Formats: sequence, C-alpha cells, structure tokens
Amino acid sequence: MSQQAERFRDPRNALSTLRTRLVMAGVFVGAIIALSLSVAFSWNVGPEGGAGGGAPKLSPAAVEAFQSPPGTCLTWSNPDANDAKRVSCAEPHLFEVTSIVDIGAQYPAGVPSPSLEQWQEISRSRCTVDVKPYLGRTLDPYGKLSMNLLRPTPAQWEDGDRQLRCGLQWAGQGGKLQPTKGAAKEQDQSAVWEPGTCLALLNNSFGDPIDCAQPHSYEMIATIDLKTKFKDGYPSQEQQNTWLDTECSTAAQEYTGNADLAAKKLILSWDVREQESWDAGSTLVNCKVAAVLPENKGLAPVTGSVKVGNGGGNGDAPPSDGGGPPASSSAPKTGG
Repeated sequence: MSQQAERFRDPRNALSTLRTRLVMAGVFVGAIIALSLSVAFSWNVGPEGGAGGGAPKLSPAAVEAFQSPPGTCLTWSNPDANDAKRVSCAEPHLFEVTSIVDIGAQYPAGVPSPSLEQWQEISRSRCTVDVKPYLGRTLDPYGKLSMNLLRPTPAQWEDGDRQLRCGLQWAGQGGKLQPTKGAAKEQDQSAVWEPGTCLALLNNSFGDPIDCAQPHSYEMIATIDLKTKFKDGYPSQEQQNTWLDTECSTAAQEYTGNADLAAKKLILSWDVREQESWDAGSTLVNCKVAAVLPENKGLAPVTGSVKVGNGGGNGDAPPSDGGGPPASSSAPKTGG
C-alpha cells in the first residue's frame, strides 16, 4: 500500500483532507468557524431549536456559555448546541475558550456580518496569535487540537455584539467533534485514539470512531510513546519506522492473541511523527491494523474486532489479488 494511503495521519494529506471535506456541527447557533473550512454553516433552527425559520432560542446556560472567559470549557448534546453549558475542564468537553477578541473597530454598528472567508481570516489573524501564550507551548500543527472561533448569533450581531471567543477543539477526520478531558495546556496533543477504537471507512480512507462491529477502516491496537526509546531528540521517520516495526508487532501479538493477520487479509501499520509535532511535545503514536483494496487503491472495509476473544473479523475484506497482503504467517508491515 502506498505510504500516503497507509499512513494513519499523514500530516499533509490529513490537513488537506480537512480543508476540503470537514463540515462540523454548529455551536451556539452563532457557529464555530474552523480555520480550514470551505463550507458555510446554515442555521435553520426554529424558535424551539427545531427545523424551520425564526430566531433560535438558546437556553440560559447556553447564553452564559456564550459569554465565557478564557479557560472555560464547554460542552453540549444537541446538534444545534442550544443546550450548551459550562463544565469543568476535568470533565469531557468539546470546546475550550482561549481568548476573547473584539472586532468592533473593524465592524461597527450597521456593518453586515463578515463572510465565511472573512471569518477565516479573522480566525487566522486574531486567534492563533494568542494560542501559544495560552498553552505555554506551540500548538501541534498535525495534532488533535485545532483552533476555532465562536462568533455572535445573527441577533447578537444586530444588537452590536462584536466579541468573539477563540478556542481549541478536537475534530475527527469525519468532521465530528470529539470530547477531550483536562485543560488543553495539560493535554498531550498527539493525534491518537484509545486502543480498541475503530474508525469509520470514509471514501476509502478513515473517518470518525465507529463500533468495530460495523464495517470500518482502522482498528487501534496500541499506543506507543516514542520518548521511551528516543530520549535525546527527534528521531528520523526511518528510525521511528525501524523501532515501531518491532514494537507494533509485539503489540499486535498481545492484542490479537497471536492471530495470523495475513490470513485475515489485514496489514499492521503505525503512525510516525513530524519534527513540528515532536517539538510541541507530541510523542505518542498508534499501532493499528487495516485491510487494503486491490492494487493499493485505498482502505477496504473490515467487520469485527481482531482483539483476542472477539472472534476476529474481516469478513468484508476483498480477496488478495495482487493488491492486498499475501497469505503468509505474518502480516505485512508498513509505517507512517
């Protein structure tokens, strides 16, 4: 399989995919605008939070959440987030406010709300400048956390509200916001998933977490810390691959109970980290298994977990006719 298709989080490929595909759930009906989004949000929320016209109705907790100071963590359950509320950052949450920006000087009363492109530029120019001081370190450009913007609702804008909340969130590859626990400055930014997590199959690549009983792309089998081996500085990706070949093979044996992955038409793979990620403190990587389409044309569906005791899976994987792994006693391995 090509390195681009195989790499769980090829930083350049993943970032490019996010720029063109990511469509997130809205927040507070005022919308969170992802820095890389190219699709505008549509706020067709009725007076009671349902579909239809009229001004959306926010709960008192949501109104309070909208006015949150830096360091506040927020979460919600409803798709339109009209039930948003403040929570302790120690609890699972979807957004952490990092700074407050006022754009009243650039957009005085009576001026129309910025376009999506203008919101993106405001995010880039006004939000990113404060994130390093807030975190006390660099934001990993390939990590799980990304900057976003909470802007006023249309009604608030008409009333002259020009305060914006910049913040951090974790958006999965499929676009769904993922909960995090702990203050952002205390979190490891590595883009890893808990062992046992399966990711949806999305256009022959991977998406958000899904039940492993459903057709999926990757199954995470272990989390490895590169720092346990490389203590003196950033290891080249070649060094990472060499070490992780052994580490992930051992992890696969333990996770699957020595299952013959090749017989299941599965491959063993792992992440590698870029220098920028290492410098930001992101040293964790996932070992994972997947199946590939013939002629290495992307990831193939796998059904069922390979974890020992779960009966194994891969009933949906295509036969290996030159593109998949050969039938041998050990699964092919690939890094990155």
